[in-house]
Amino acid sequence: MKGNIEIETEELTNQVLDFCKHIAGSANIISIAYVDNYSFKTPSERAIKEVMLIIRNYHPRMISYLKTIGVKTVFVFAVDQWVFERDVERGLLGEAVASKLVFPYTAIRGKEYLHEKEIELKKRLVLELLENLTLNFPELSNRIQIKPQYFLYEVFLNRMRVFPLLVYDLAGLMGCLEQNEEQELIAYKEALSQLEGESKISFSEGYVNISQKFISKIKNPKRKIINLSKNAPRTLFSSLFGVLPQLMSVVTQNIETFLKTQRVNWVRHLDLGCRFIDPQKYVYIPTGGGLVSLSERIDIKGYAERMILKGQNGNIQVEPVGGMLNDVYLINAQIDGHEQKVLAKRFKDWAGFKWFPLSLWSFGARSFAVSGQARLSKECAISETLRTEGFNVPRILHISNTERLVFMEFIEGENLSQAVKRIAEAEIGEDYSRELAPITRTGEIFAQVHSRNITLGDTKPENMLIKENGTIFLIDFEQATHGGDKSWDIAVFLYYCGHYLQPFNSSDKAESIAKAFIEGYLQAGGKTEDIRKASMAKYTRVFSIFTMPPIMLAISNICKRTQT
Repeated sequence: MKGNIEIETEELTNQVLDFCKHIAGSANIISIAYVDNYSFKTPSERAIKEVMLIIRNYHPRMISYLKTIGVKTVFVFAVDQWVFERDVERGLLGEAVASKLVFPYTAIRGKEYLHEKEIELKKRLVLELLENLTLNFPELSNRIQIKPQYFLYEVFLNRMRVFPLLVYDLAGLMGCLEQNEEQELIAYKEALSQLEGESKISFSEGYVNISQKFISKIKNPKRKIINLSKNAPRTLFSSLFGVLPQLMSVVTQNIETFLKTQRVNWVRHLDLGCRFIDPQKYVYIPTGGGLVSLSERIDIKGYAERMILKGQNGNIQVEPVGGMLNDVYLINAQIDGHEQKVLAKRFKDWAGFKWFPLSLWSFGARSFAVSGQARLSKECAISETLRTEGFNVPRILHISNTERLVFMEFIEGENLSQAVKRIAEAEIGEDYSRELAPITRTGEIFAQVHSRNITLGDTKPENMLIKENGTIFLIDFEQATHGGDKSWDIAVFLYYCGHYLQPFNSSDKAESIAKAFIEGYLQAGGKTEDIRKASMAKYTRVFSIFTMPPIMLAISNICKRTQT
């Protein structure tokens, strides 16, 4: 990266060259560069100058030197070319040496060589960040849109997480990065262009999109462990090889602030007049209301004022509408005699005792997404996927990822469990075929969803809303996923329906419900084998705790006997 950096004095540079030649001896010098150009001090104010010297076949492999030149202290880090290149290629030293190319540097010798290695390093770092996004947002990864600035700021931020003392020296750099953003992004854009040529990403209207080919390769739990493990050597080697020049720079140039840190929590209380840029503001999630940044921070009150009232006068009422594992609120806005309703859903982390009964209940049949982040991602990704495929789902209006809030269209309607309850209450001989019609239609919808290789996860009748005109809306996708167990969807729906039936003399009703659903499912192209699997013991065991055995048996027998 070649920032807008003041060129060092010719006299100092000549003396640094002479000193580097002395260090290299008869060995060939590949490159020399000033690598301390991230300090908020001007070159003339800096007491410490850091130099990276790369030498071919350098037998000490790595060694550092200190030399006083005039009023300057020059810190030279000499490294063998092979070691340096392995650090660039695969982080041999946790990028303790290679990361010098992440920050602004000034090449004294070997400019083209350093530029080539800079692109190679940044390409690898970009790939790692894409991997992390894919692993952290598995359902959203093929939909998120990324501005190239994300990679620039996230790489810087990661270096500060590994070696917090950089906070002092990076204050000036982070403060002026936005002014020189285009210049700073040149190397990253070159790296991204190469990745586009390898079909790992694509560009669309200035945004980077992760390719499905790349996502399919990365979606492996072991990849997350591998990526997390990379931070250990980065921390170790960055501390070992970076601590001396950084500590000297901090102490000599920031002595007043540094001394204050002995009395306070310096990570939280540093006041260097620097505004650090949140990289996540350059990563966007598509919603029905447009692109929303991952860094978006808005609460329910803020959403109502900013997105609903929009500066107008009006009355806003917020009321909780249930939710044991999540907080769900209805926002009711009255503006100029018109009513607007929005549903807000806050995704809480399921931990400790709250999560234990769920995991115990479904053990061996289904695993659940536990973290609020994961469930929010699934809700947004699957909802938008189904909406674009033509299914009736509430429109996602806005997202506040930091607050774990999703704002969505409120659908007026009756949930399907009410129809099941009317069947349960029907007298013997009473015709309830009208109530079976939406159940058949639900079977059709499930088959159509499954044909897109999507499973819904939580298919209780309560999660199907029937509008006055008979249109059925699907809701609640926080356990939905691409792929997954289709038989689980079928089992949840049918056995949950059975929960509402009377324990005695309701076997016929249970069979009618199962037949109506299966009829619709098969008519819409659903697979018979998925129906049959729903009768297996691993599913009936899970639901037997709240659905009576005769009802369970009646439903499972219908599933088991299903023919094409």
